[in-house]
Amino acid sequence: MADDAPTAAASGASKPAGTPPDAAQRQRDQVDRLLAQPATTSRGTATLASGATLPYTVHAAFVPVLAAAADGPRGEPEAAILATAYLLDGAPAGRRPVCFAFNGGPGSASIWLHLGALGPKHVVVPDDGSMPLPPYAVQDNPHTWFEHFDLVFIDPPHTGWSVTASDAARKKMLSVDGDIDALSEVIRLWLTRHQRWTSAVYLAGESYGTTRGAGIADKLQSLGVALSGLVLVSCAMDLQSLSFTAGNDLPYALFLPALAGVSQYHGLLRGRLAQDPAAARQAAEDFVQSDYLSALHAGARLQGKVRAAVVRRMAELTGLPAALVEEKNLRISDQTYFFEALRSQGRMVGRLDARATGPMAASRTRDWEFDPGMEAIVPPYTMASMAYFAETLGLCSDQRYEVLNRDVGKHWNWNRGDSTRDGFACTSTDLARVMRRNPHLRVLVASGRYDLGTPYSASDWSLAQLDIPPDVAQRIEHRYYDAGHMMYTRQADLMQMKADLAAWLTKG
Repeated sequence: MADDAPTAAASGASKPAGTPPDAAQRQRDQVDRLLAQPATTSRGTATLASGATLPYTVHAAFVPVLAAAADGPRGEPEAAILATAYLLDGAPAGRRPVCFAFNGGPGSASIWLHLGALGPKHVVVPDDGSMPLPPYAVQDNPHTWFEHFDLVFIDPPHTGWSVTASDAARKKMLSVDGDIDALSEVIRLWLTRHQRWTSAVYLAGESYGTTRGAGIADKLQSLGVALSGLVLVSCAMDLQSLSFTAGNDLPYALFLPALAGVSQYHGLLRGRLAQDPAAARQAAEDFVQSDYLSALHAGARLQGKVRAAVVRRMAELTGLPAALVEEKNLRISDQTYFFEALRSQGRMVGRLDARATGPMAASRTRDWEFDPGMEAIVPPYTMASMAYFAETLGLCSDQRYEVLNRDVGKHWNWNRGDSTRDGFACTSTDLARVMRRNPHLRVLVASGRYDLGTPYSASDWSLAQLDIPPDVAQRIEHRYYDAGHMMYTRQADLMQMKADLAAWLTKG
């Protein structure tokens, strides 16, 4: 899978024989080489919590994203996407369900769901969100979802080892709609190559993977693929609910209940609120409904005792100084909270797992240099997965496996359709539409109570805003866990998540 290293020729010198082609040709050649490689196969056994064992074959291969007629010669590969599939040995292919899974970012590979919750092997880290000592390795996952369906983990373009064949293809696929189209094509082609068109099909996405998951569900319906179920882990379908930008008051209200829960966890609250995290969250939810939303709407019209009462209550619910609440005009952003909640201790709060904290610089700056919640798990997952891929699955390359490709996020096009105006991307409309189109589609949503990237309270709002009638809404279940964004890193939540999945599947 290694890409040829480019060499430079002296300016003005003629090209000697064997000089590598130009950058555009190298992109094309790399995709062609990856697609020409035979599938990598290996065998293993999943050991379940019940003691039962399930033998499987791992089939890892690059799947092409083929150009549409309007984009060039029809059938010309525009990308090579790695799909790693766990297939139950001896099962009739068309009768076993299959679940396609991907993570988010955008720019994240699929190792988090692959080796965190769903796969037969997983990386074990401390339950409290702290970083374990190396070395790191995968272990048997007794709570694997493989018990219920074959699993296919997809690394989107420019994550993992997946790449595009041209700058034009890269630009197209690093977008909300282009990403949805590309992964829908991968799923369609995988079902064709593996003769799985008679299987029940499920999707599981995490974080931005829920953004793409909702869009893919609707896109697949248009391609004639009716999903049986959609699992959304740490929802991010409505970016307006998560983006602290000027003129957008929505996230200030939606984050507050989660902030109250995190403050209770870190011992910042007093009285009854300090005793029970559920009570703290509920008090914040009640305050948002009764007073805070109207206070935000009032803006500068909010004066005197009424304003003072709002300031006081926000300070009580977050543990932040009333003076800071006033200074921030009643609006506590995520960044403000990360640096101010534990400032007196010289620590900052994690974003994706707010139970985790990290030391601030000695100068106590407010520069967001790293997320303590992610620093605790990125090295363990990266090192363990690289060893597992090479030593167990036979996947090895000199090319870097992009676990988190920051460049993808920097160049992401958040517009949809023909719009050229930057706005808040939203695929809730896609989810509502596909749930109305497909009367059998059911949705399971998972949220971590200590997630300050996609807070449970924002997900509650997003699901409540779906444009669907009550009977359709009944096909959605929302479950909550006492950890962060990757709630499955806490063993009790990993177990509960699997139990919730099993119970959800029995209702189908």
